[in-house]
Amino acid sequence: MSSMKEKEKQFAMAADTVSRVTKEIKSFIVGQEEVIDQVLWSIFSGGHVLLEGLPGLGKTMLIKTIAECLDLQFSRIQFTPDLMPADITGTMLLQADENGKQKFVFHNGPLFANIVLADEINRATPKTQSALLEAMGEKTVTIMGETKSMEKPFFVLATQNPIDMEGTYPLPEAQLDRFVCKIQVRYPSKEELKEIAIRTTGIQSTPLEKVATVQEVLDLQQLAKEILVSEDILNSAVEIISATHPDSEEAPEMAKQYVQFGSGPRGLQSLIQMAKARAMCLGRYHVSMGDLKRLALPVLRHRLLLNFEGEANGISTDEIITEIIDHTISQGVKVK
Repeated sequence: MSSMKEKEKQFAMAADTVSRVTKEIKSFIVGQEEVIDQVLWSIFSGGHVLLEGLPGLGKTMLIKTIAECLDLQFSRIQFTPDLMPADITGTMLLQADENGKQKFVFHNGPLFANIVLADEINRATPKTQSALLEAMGEKTVTIMGETKSMEKPFFVLATQNPIDMEGTYPLPEAQLDRFVCKIQVRYPSKEELKEIAIRTTGIQSTPLEKVATVQEVLDLQQLAKEILVSEDILNSAVEIISATHPDSEEAPEMAKQYVQFGSGPRGLQSLIQMAKARAMCLGRYHVSMGDLKRLALPVLRHRLLLNFEGEANGISTDEIITEIIDHTISQGVKVK
């Protein structure tokens, strides 16, 4: 009984910490509540995030603000076509030791941080993207045969511009699949635009408070793994993933007509991990059907590959995923 009370206390403290972190971020960032929540759920699930939105919507500022509130080491990499793998991972340099002899010493690149902002990631060449892929997937980098482990915790929050695609290199499917979710950053409303102007054009600045520590972030990640997933919820998640495949019996007509390839097993893993993190942040001990419904879009929108007919008709993966959710989950489920 005491163990159960201790666990309840941990979950209550976790929800309180997340609430204070969210409040502090929102005191500085105007609007984008859904984006803030989804980024935090991704961090506490231990996953990487792909942010897509027009220039000037505050993607970089949002990531820097989250890093500061969580007291995480922040690093920004501006991806360009001439960026080489060693520019982000680091390299071996000849250096004299105390005896005057020359030896190779590894110098860390900007990738060695807790939160790495990969700005305009699709402007880098595939060679550089593959170096980032190893860090994202294995949490290590290999230089001259020597393997280096990344910082803990380690997150890549990448941004890409949906317009101005000239001179870009589309991310391969294997790398897209490494992102736990793809978040669409929306344009602010009129009221939010007005508040942004007030906050950013005056002389006053709002100092940010460090609400959590690195160890607390690691503890929250571990606690999220303990969230319960019932057999029914797991079956529903499996049905959602299965329905993204056009040759599946569970697939709705829209998926069968417009999808070429659906989500793989990593999509299911990401959906469960994000659902657990969301449940923890909301103070629940278990995953609900509402978690699956709320997270299906960001988790799966970059994992569906449309066929020629889908692209020609301008069909979006969001439309297909919405159809899948309506097809597989009862309309009577309330999202909360």
